[in-house]
Amino acid sequence: MAERLFLFVQFEFPWELGPPDGRYLVRAPGSDEPEHVVVLGTLAASRRAGGGGFARARSRRRTTPPQPTPQPSEVPVARVTIVDPVSISAERQARAWLADLDAERDVGAAAAVLNRVLYLHRIACADPYIHEVSPAQALTIRAGWGEGEQVAGGQWRFAHELAAAGVHPLGRRWPGGRRYSAALRPGERLAQLLGGRAQPLTCEELTLRARLDLDQGRLHHAAIELQAAVATGLPELAAEGRHELSVRIAELQKLSAAVAAQDRAARAASEQGPSEEVVRHALERLEAALRARTAAGLR
Repeated sequence: MAERLFLFVQFEFPWELGPPDGRYLVRAPGSDEPEHVVVLGTLAASRRAGGGGFARARSRRRTTPPQPTPQPSEVPVARVTIVDPVSISAERQARAWLADLDAERDVGAAAAVLNRVLYLHRIACADPYIHEVSPAQALTIRAGWGEGEQVAGGQWRFAHELAAAGVHPLGRRWPGGRRYSAALRPGERLAQLLGGRAQPLTCEELTLRARLDLDQGRLHHAAIELQAAVATGLPELAAEGRHELSVRIAELQKLSAAVAAQDRAARAASEQGPSEEVVRHALERLEAALRARTAAGLR
């Protein structure tokens, strides 16, 4: 019998993601065939270097007072394996797949599958603190192949490490890895916010939520949040009385009608729904206006 090999992309994150360890079948709505198999397992910190087997770190009750200079606490490592359920029969096919793998595209696609699981787990548990992840947060990213039982246990026959400590192997951003590229002067801004010398705008958090949902393919969510961000942001930005923002505020005012239309389309029970092009453009212009607030100095 010819061997069956399964291709995978794997992440390790330094925290537990939320869903219990196990295997999850991810299907498209209305389909009986799985698109991906997602294998979640938790590695005890002391076994991270071993590369095999799953074990949960057991909590221990303190019996002695904590030391004045304590050692860092051990943390569990979540290993997530995104498996293509369609097997191949020859290792040369697997090597050809790995040679042609586009790290940015394929790792981003695997992260999107994981984030779908986390999003649906958040909904199922009604727990707002379960959150999506970015490949930039991963300790390790691998791509490889193995037999069925191997990949079902998060192991492999062969794997190639694509990144370490969140560094993109091609020197570009991972999808979602926009922490500092989307904001200007974040260190100075953080100091002002923490020091009570500035307050965040309400529209800033709404804009970030719209960006997350748009990046994760939740267009209806993004359209509704963008409407809230623009409706809140226009008076907030205007109230600051900054002349250098007048052109950007005027641009957002012109876009507000189109943004409101996308909000209505998202709320309507129609198949057409909002336009991704319109939502994306308006969100980018709002993000540009918020960056411009910090470009010439913070108040």
